[in-house]
Amino acid sequence: MGRCLKLAIVTALAAASNAGAAVNVDGGRLQGAREGGLAVYKGVPFAASPVGELRWREPQPVKPWKGVRPARAFAPACMQSGVSMPGEAPPRVSEDCLYLNIWAPAKARVAPVMVFFPGGGLVNGNASAPIYWGDRLASRGAVVITVGYRLGPLGFLALPELAAESPHASSGDYGLLDQVAALRWVKRNAAAFGGDARRVTIFGQSSGSMSVSLLMASPLARGLFQRAIGESGGVFEPISLAPNYSLAGAERQGAAYAASLGATSLKALRALPAERFVGPGANAIAHPVVEPYFLPQPPYETFRAGRQNDVPLLVGWNAEEARSLIGPEPIKAASFAADIGRAFGPLPAPLMAAYPHATDSEARQGRLDFERDLRFGWDMWAWARLQTATGTAPVHVYYLTRRPPFPAGSLQADWGAGHFVDLWYVFGHGDQAPWRWSAVDQRLADAVEGYWTAFAATGDPNAPGRPAWPAFRDAAEGPVLDIGDRITVGAVPNLATMKVFDAVYGAWRGGPAK
Repeated sequence: MGRCLKLAIVTALAAASNAGAAVNVDGGRLQGAREGGLAVYKGVPFAASPVGELRWREPQPVKPWKGVRPARAFAPACMQSGVSMPGEAPPRVSEDCLYLNIWAPAKARVAPVMVFFPGGGLVNGNASAPIYWGDRLASRGAVVITVGYRLGPLGFLALPELAAESPHASSGDYGLLDQVAALRWVKRNAAAFGGDARRVTIFGQSSGSMSVSLLMASPLARGLFQRAIGESGGVFEPISLAPNYSLAGAERQGAAYAASLGATSLKALRALPAERFVGPGANAIAHPVVEPYFLPQPPYETFRAGRQNDVPLLVGWNAEEARSLIGPEPIKAASFAADIGRAFGPLPAPLMAAYPHATDSEARQGRLDFERDLRFGWDMWAWARLQTATGTAPVHVYYLTRRPPFPAGSLQADWGAGHFVDLWYVFGHGDQAPWRWSAVDQRLADAVEGYWTAFAATGDPNAPGRPAWPAFRDAAEGPVLDIGDRITVGAVPNLATMKVFDAVYGAWRGGPAK
């Protein structure tokens, strides 16, 4: 046998041994790769490319392909501004971005499915970012899927002309409709990867978690998932008081934005290069819209009426969320109220009084605590209370207090238990952590991965070998799982200041929070 022929045979055998099984899905046949005992499929289309006439339309079915489509390379991320995590490498981007990635146990048959929506404020985020790789969770027996969805104006622009051409008389929320399309794809195709379409868990962090709260509130997502996990993000504040969140207000905002681009018609807008929808002014067009189709009413009202998608829920937030968002710069007592007013608008006196700021050191801590409660803590607490009050499925709540030993002088040196820190433990990627991964970190990651995958499998995070995690029962007492250097159980944290938010929001709504 000739040397070249031998080499060709060896190469072919090596390729075959490294290949994930070829599978049939919507659109045709896929060929993945074998990676560490897992079948991995990257860059899998779940909808048609949202370009040209499909820009600002509900996602359409995948266009079929001929032959076997390779699924061994990640697709581009959606068009975006900046990056979702400080220090992250900017991703390759394209308007053609409705793809997902799959990590599956090689011999899975009816494994639970975990579908992850990345965060990034709805203006950025990358489903292929290494920190989201699902290999660790998949090694515990779950099929893990990460999903790309439209962002910024390409995902959330609302206009009267778009509502007029819509069969649902709505516009905006295209990025959220992408998430629904992905979940429908999963329901139809999960079995091809050994997944159980009757045990789908949606999970997300930051605006990905906000998306989970919106999917629980949306009638379009009913029956598409059976459990939900939210990490540091929800949409339960009184958004009906925010003009741009109503359909009429979002359409006025969208019309002003279109005018700023010099576009005088929908046809002209669709003809603009995708790059025009990134940059100054674009980030303002990145929020959900209360409209007739995906989101008929604010989530708080849906949950309060008991009309949410009633599934087991696991939610939580981090003790020092804002430290990784504000940075180490000093905050002055003299300008405390004015600085917050510029960032968030005028706020009631009780909120200002709840966060001491007589000295510069108090002002810095007050600003950190204020943003933690405003942007994360109150929403997660409200989410847990609402599901407990009106749902039938149980709720489990966590509070992450672990302060990783970030190196002095590093970008993360002042983060503490800040925003993003949970991601290293959930996905178990100590190899990517910007600090020396210790036995404490590994123990916590093992526990968190175990809680998350047990919850995906059964709706209950508890299993032998980990500290017991009792269900949430009470607005004050919790209980709440404290994920710190050790795992313990305690009451709801920061209760006094969150009650102030509760009273203010209740007054704005015309009644006390339930």
